[in-house]
Amino acid sequence: MGYRPLVWRLLAIMGVMVATVLPAVATATADLSVICDHAATEASRRTGVPVSVLRAISLTETGRRHGGAFRPWPWTVNMEGKGIWFDSEPEARAYVDKAFAQGARSFDVGCFQINYKWHGEAFRSIEEMFDPLTNALYAARFLQSLREEKGSWSSAAGAYHSRNAKFADKYQARFDRIRNTLLKENGQDIPEIPDIVLAANGAAGGESLRPRDAVARINRFPFLQTGTVRGLGSLVPLNHGSATSLFGPPAPVVGTD
Repeated sequence: MGYRPLVWRLLAIMGVMVATVLPAVATATADLSVICDHAATEASRRTGVPVSVLRAISLTETGRRHGGAFRPWPWTVNMEGKGIWFDSEPEARAYVDKAFAQGARSFDVGCFQINYKWHGEAFRSIEEMFDPLTNALYAARFLQSLREEKGSWSSAAGAYHSRNAKFADKYQARFDRIRNTLLKENGQDIPEIPDIVLAANGAAGGESLRPRDAVARINRFPFLQTGTVRGLGSLVPLNHGSATSLFGPPAPVVGTD
């Protein structure tokens, strides 16, 4: 067998391997980008919070340019004002664990950027906070309580971010634009919206987000007053009542306003 035919055969084999591997990698990455949407859809089904509200919150919190669309990202961490998108959960958790060991307590994790300082007591571990569905269910319950207080999903979204009116209003405006676009597009992927896409610059193994306004979120979520999450998706009250599962039957959708 001559040298040249052998080379061409090897190149052909390599071409087949690349053609096989690249789509798999692309699919895996695409699958990551829909994790938050799937969690939002299930949390909506369980709690009655409109899926457009949950998807808009997730996009406002973690949205990034991906595959030509504006997508949420499950392995997002905002550490004391510095946000980063990580390629995988282990990378995100390693980053948080290291910072936690060094004394950091004010950080947000996951699809809905739940803040450890104000909501960490409701979870058994930081690992549990990262779980997309647990993260989404907690956010949905929190948003429900805020809507009861504020009277609308729009105002609830602002309070979800901050109790400071200046920062809440700015966040609420972004949320409204994203939600309106989602409703207009019937829940499909939405294109990049320049004024709500956070800047992406390489840092710490992930992509850096523009630091958000460093305003502590006031914890008024009833879960922290009456119970704590003890297992994946289950709430066990601290009082002597029976455990209440977050994975109950579908709930009716609570008003769209």
